Amino acid sequence: MPTAVAAPTLADRLRKDLRNPLFLQAYALMINTAITAVLGLGYWFLATKLYTPTAFGEGQTMISAMRLFSSLTGLALAGAMARFIPVAGRRTSEFVLRGYAVAGATGVVGALAFLLTLPLWGPAYAGLGGFGPGLFFLASVLVWTIFTLQDVTLAGLRKAVWVPANSLAFGLVKMAMLVGLAFALPTGGLSGGIFLSWIIPTAMALIPINWFIFKVAIPRHVKENAGDPPPLSQVGRFLAGDFPGALSLMLTLYLVPVLVAAWLNDATVFGYFSVTHTLGCMIGLLASNMAVSLTVEGSFKASELARSVRNALRRIVLIIVPIVAIAVLGAPLILSVFSGEMAEAASPLLRLMALSVLPGMLIEIHLSTLRAMNQARRLAIVQIGLAVLMLGMIAVLFPLAGITGVGYAVLAANAIIALTVLPHLRKVAAVS
Repeated sequence: MPTAVAAPTLADRLRKDLRNPLFLQAYALMINTAITAVLGLGYWFLATKLYTPTAFGEGQTMISAMRLFSSLTGLALAGAMARFIPVAGRRTSEFVLRGYAVAGATGVVGALAFLLTLPLWGPAYAGLGGFGPGLFFLASVLVWTIFTLQDVTLAGLRKAVWVPANSLAFGLVKMAMLVGLAFALPTGGLSGGIFLSWIIPTAMALIPINWFIFKVAIPRHVKENAGDPPPLSQVGRFLAGDFPGALSLMLTLYLVPVLVAAWLNDATVFGYFSVTHTLGCMIGLLASNMAVSLTVEGSFKASELARSVRNALRRIVLIIVPIVAIAVLGAPLILSVFSGEMAEAASPLLRLMALSVLPGMLIEIHLSTLRAMNQARRLAIVQIGLAVLMLGMIAVLFPLAGITGVGYAVLAANAIIALTVLPHLRKVAAVS
């Protein structure tokens, strides 16, 4: 009789996954997101206990404004960097530096325009007025912009396994500084302990990570992939389609908190919104992590894109669906860690944000396939369409349902766009 073959164990499957660059890079980025989430929960817990609700909300308001301009440009370039770093060859270092420079300059210019129009944004941002605070805010935007691009640079170099270590060190230093500054600077705003505990560790992290990128990772990458870089015209065509769309999509993540802070003009309630909105976005980041890895691997091995898409979809469903279920069922318990008032005010928002990740993961995988296939025009259409639909719905629903209206808008917009892209995603995945 033939010998029965034992079914592979979970450990066997994990070892097999870790030999696949698609999963190795994606798992590293997901672990990074998990570390960020856990340390973020600890950070916010300490902040709610060490600072007054008003100071906490004011600190979150400043962080939201900084992340708006840093992330809009930095993360809008992430798709292009994930797409072209793998094939940049001997000009990889130059390509990364140009990405840093373009994102940094654009972020600072956008932040400067914001500072020059402060009266239009209401009293929530009055603390940014004046030369000194304005200059510090601009420097913070530049620092955070480069920080946001480090992870995707490491992923593009197939060194994403180092990203969780960076996040762990950054998160621990941030928490320690939060505690120390609570006694010296217990106020909110730009000069308070909450904002400073974000930006100082960020600036500290730039030196060792970028030393590793430019002195270790890039030279090894060039040695292994020493071909000619793609022509600038190809990069330009990709950016022409991807950047406007990605910029529009970033508006849905980072402009919304800034607008909500201005509309509410209530630091305490905004603190509840900020924590909950960020938690929902972190769940969505898991899908983004897989999408970044899929873009990188699709650039390295275009002939295996269909199989990579199928593998990515299977893994992301197995990972995200249970997390969404936990968030939906346990929203009040999760938020009660911070305060009962937050759980009462923001549990519906967390449930809706979590549910929106389910259609959102299809959109993320679809966008990654378009990047790998250089379909910049379709990229722009999908991303701009999602941004316009979501921001329009938020503008309509916020006056009717408050912060919960943001959750309804995010869920509805993601569901509509997911249904429109599903046929094309199925077609790509079905190619043998």
